[in-house]
Amino acid sequence: MQIPSNLFLNKFGKPAIYLPACMIVWGIISALTAVCTNAGGLWANRFFLGIVEAAYFPGCLYYLSCWYTRKELGFRTAVMYSGALISGAFSGLIAAGVTWGMDGTRGLSAWQWLFIIEGATTVAIAIGCYFVLPNFPRTTKWLSEEERALAVWRLQEDIGEDDWVNSEEQTFWQGAKLAFTDVKTYILLVLLFCIVSSGTVTNFFPTVVNSIQGQLSDQNRQSNVITLLLTSPPYVLAVAATYLNATHADKTGERYWHITIPMWVAVVAYIIAATTTHIAPRYLSMMLMPPAVYSGFVVALAWISNTIPRPPAKRAAALAFINAVSNCSSIYASYLYPKSADPHYTVAMIVNCVTAFVAVCAATVMRIVLVQLNRRLDKGEWVEGAINAVPGEGAANGFRFRV
Repeated sequence: MQIPSNLFLNKFGKPAIYLPACMIVWGIISALTAVCTNAGGLWANRFFLGIVEAAYFPGCLYYLSCWYTRKELGFRTAVMYSGALISGAFSGLIAAGVTWGMDGTRGLSAWQWLFIIEGATTVAIAIGCYFVLPNFPRTTKWLSEEERALAVWRLQEDIGEDDWVNSEEQTFWQGAKLAFTDVKTYILLVLLFCIVSSGTVTNFFPTVVNSIQGQLSDQNRQSNVITLLLTSPPYVLAVAATYLNATHADKTGERYWHITIPMWVAVVAYIIAATTTHIAPRYLSMMLMPPAVYSGFVVALAWISNTIPRPPAKRAAALAFINAVSNCSSIYASYLYPKSADPHYTVAMIVNCVTAFVAVCAATVMRIVLVQLNRRLDKGEWVEGAINAVPGEGAANGFRFRV
């Protein structure tokens, strides 16, 4: 649903209405998970949850790209994605508190209370977003004419071409066609797929973190609360690392090293995790995994918009397509962490290590391609996908792909 959702958002032109509406429905469906009593009900619940959830992440990525210039986008993406990282840090604490103090309250289990509390919170915040979020620069009515003109001019100055103008100029199929026929889309797809794949360990962090408790007492080993508390520090470190990496990437305008260096750290972390189950080195690897994967991930997300800036329908389709396929790694990831693999999870760590390395390779290919395109622009040659890249104007305008 991500591609049609992003194309509809681009056509509709009112993200301040569309995104909060999807989030309200998302929160309601998530809270209703608490009343599921059988497998069929849970499957139906998760199916509809996926439909509305699909609107959020690619929609937010596209939304940010409609307001911020290329040199600003990395940090803004990090700020937005830090919400997921902070939730990773606090969800363990919240889950520990609910498990400790609310299990059995009013006849409901702790897991039911978790879905109710988090779903209700989502609905409340989404309602508040109606009153604070702007739409696109041209469709935000509470901006003055001067403010709208400034927002539009900033994007024109950055790229050399106007962005979202009106809904009549946005087409569903043309944007998708342009995205699907650009080779850069598929290189970025491999890059993002492998980064997300290498980071699937975070979906099973309580399971993996629990594996390091083998040297603790039997009582502690059986405590879910301790496991949940141990999952929080890596996410706190991930927030700081992500901010720093994205800020420096925007400041320097560089993308490649800000993606590949964190992924090399991830490779080292997975090697450590695959070769030992001792508490200190194993938990050290756990502390490195989220900061490494996520700090590279947010810069890679910004690289998509930097590399496929215009037309907006193409950017919307590319963001949704790449994000949708990259998240398909979650389909197989759950099978990498069976109880029988405890405590080593060797196969999972090897797969994560290999995909992190492939991500480095994909980023290298992307860099080579963009460097070659920039050299052609330096010569004033026409380049498919570059803005104002007719002979002579490409160099005069100054547009270059960020590498």
